[in-house]
Amino acid sequence: MLRPSLVLIALTAAPIALYAAPAMPSYVAAAVADPDRPQGDRDTDANRKPAETIAFAGVKPGMTVGEFYPGGGYYTRMLSRVVGPRGHVYGMENVRWKGSVKANDALVAGGKYPNVSMEAAAFGTVRFAKPLDLAWVTQNYHDLKIAQYGVVDTVAFDRGVFNALKPGGTFFVLDHEAPPGTDLAGIARLHRIERAQVIREVTSVGFKLADEGTFLRRPSDDHTLPIFDKKVQGQTDQYALKFVKPAGRSGARVRR
Repeated sequence: MLRPSLVLIALTAAPIALYAAPAMPSYVAAAVADPDRPQGDRDTDANRKPAETIAFAGVKPGMTVGEFYPGGGYYTRMLSRVVGPRGHVYGMENVRWKGSVKANDALVAGGKYPNVSMEAAAFGTVRFAKPLDLAWVTQNYHDLKIAQYGVVDTVAFDRGVFNALKPGGTFFVLDHEAPPGTDLAGIARLHRIERAQVIREVTSVGFKLADEGTFLRRPSDDHTLPIFDKKVQGQTDQYALKFVKPAGRSGARVRR
């Protein structure tokens, strides 16, 4: 017969096992551990949580991924390893961001990621060689609101992403939370955008919000500070949103 203390331990311990987090997919873990990733990228992993981000977005082997604004390839390298030889990553960079364009070109020229293609075009361009399984923009949706980088109609951009995806495809957006009521001037100053604004714009073109990840939410972040302020840099409060194009909707456009 169990002592009362042991019974209590057994009863209180059981729920922990029931709600254990799912195991990280092996292909995601392998991509993050890729020895070809630069050390500078690895040094930011603790703050950016790439394994949780990629797993939540639903990137899988064989997928065709459109990555907006690779910025030198922090995520590109990992996405490449996850989708593997049967998949492809199409990077779309802002032609005005010369440093990123140069770094992206160097990544492709290095030959270690043959399933990656890069293109630079006017900011907000949505143009891919094949219909996408997943479109990806991390920490850059807010930049689409900053005119000095290029004037963009973000709803038109979202509609372009919708059309570029296969029915049932995913649009993944991750960005820094902003204070309620943040206007365009505030977005440009803070480099943040309200979660509610992103949801409102993206769903207005037909997407459905399918899931939200909280793995980068940081309540202690002071949303009134620019993301580059040393008090919050690398530790901002970020939301991860997974939108889905309804399976019954067509409209994917292929570049000719």
